[in-house]
Amino acid sequence: MEENVEIEAGEINEYESWPAAMRFDTPPYKTHHFYKHFRSTSSNPNNFLKGVKWSPDGSCFLTTSDDNTLSLFNLPDYESSAAETDCSLSTFEDSFPANLAITEGEAIYDYCWYPYMSASDPVTCVFATTTRDHPIHLWDISTGQLRCTYRAYDNMDEITAAFSIGFNPTGTKIFAGYNKSIRIFDIHRPGRDFEQRSTIQGNKEGQSGIISSIAFSPSHTGMLATGSYSQTTAIHREDNMELLYVLHGQEGGVTHVQFSKDGNYLYTGGRKDPYILCWDIRKTVEIVYKLYRSSETTNQRIQFDTEPYGRYLGTGGQDGLVHIYDLQTGQWVSSFQAASDTVSGFSFHPLLPMAATASGHRRFGALDESDEDLCLSLRDDENCASVWSFSVYSAEDYAANTDPVDLNDQFDHQSPSQDP
Repeated sequence: MEENVEIEAGEINEYESWPAAMRFDTPPYKTHHFYKHFRSTSSNPNNFLKGVKWSPDGSCFLTTSDDNTLSLFNLPDYESSAAETDCSLSTFEDSFPANLAITEGEAIYDYCWYPYMSASDPVTCVFATTTRDHPIHLWDISTGQLRCTYRAYDNMDEITAAFSIGFNPTGTKIFAGYNKSIRIFDIHRPGRDFEQRSTIQGNKEGQSGIISSIAFSPSHTGMLATGSYSQTTAIHREDNMELLYVLHGQEGGVTHVQFSKDGNYLYTGGRKDPYILCWDIRKTVEIVYKLYRSSETTNQRIQFDTEPYGRYLGTGGQDGLVHIYDLQTGQWVSSFQAASDTVSGFSFHPLLPMAATASGHRRFGALDESDEDLCLSLRDDENCASVWSFSVYSAEDYAANTDPVDLNDQFDHQSPSQDP
């Protein structure tokens, strides 16, 4: 398992065409639904989902749950699934079984796909995880086996766990977030070899706290963003981890950072913070705008995502709704009810007009909880994963109805807060 990992950067060629532009003026319909799997594989009846991510080639999606399990679901043929009617909630069965379930030994802090993963090339079919008191694991989805590990040690020569991980754009290194530091692993050299960079400069300035999230600019500018539980987001150079600037403004610890498709804007979200903040990384004096979501009273990490064209952002919340925002104007566009409880994970399909959601939150049942209360907690529209299909524009109609808008011009005369 400790052998060198032979993964080379390549091109994703599962689909030839550019993704269809989704319509958000009509609600999506549910094509697949999963809830039984997350109860049958766990001894905890209140097991809940903590996130969902599509693979880079769109062939499958990966979920994490509170029982320290990662579940993989392969997407059926799109043409046949798109022709189906709405998924019925009265079937009391999952749409199809999980292809893989991997249980880690402790709580899962973070996970990420290899950026050039392609189902047609088994060598690239891997994802990385980091868990409490464990090294970084690289898992093979074809076999479900552990392919290799990347280990960091503290001053006492004991393994220390990363709180966040991310592959660099070329897929050659894993960047891992720790307390006040980043460790960089070469994926071809598993084991305890790594490069360490402090996020605190010699004059004590910089980014303090636990590095809780990592994102790389998709525009090959060589920049990466790191979020911290100290309520700050930092922008670094990838090659030498030089600190460029630190962004302040999040009300809670930053749990998710993501660049826009062109790399000019950065979106950040925090725990117990009802707003996703948009930053122009070319002009960081002020926040461009704020996008509202219901997350004021939860410490859960609530994921958001941008669709393939990069114009819209979707995010879940405690109210069970998924809100869609227009990133060119910062305006709320629409919402739909994805679950009856917290939608903690939301991910757009990278190539098709689809999205996946994951829902659930931790419940503390009383000792005298009645059977009736237990039945209420076992509804099939909570603690579940769902796949949604959206209506689409033709490419010509989308181009005809899309005008380029400069965010700075839009918000010179607008309020920064946008509540649906």
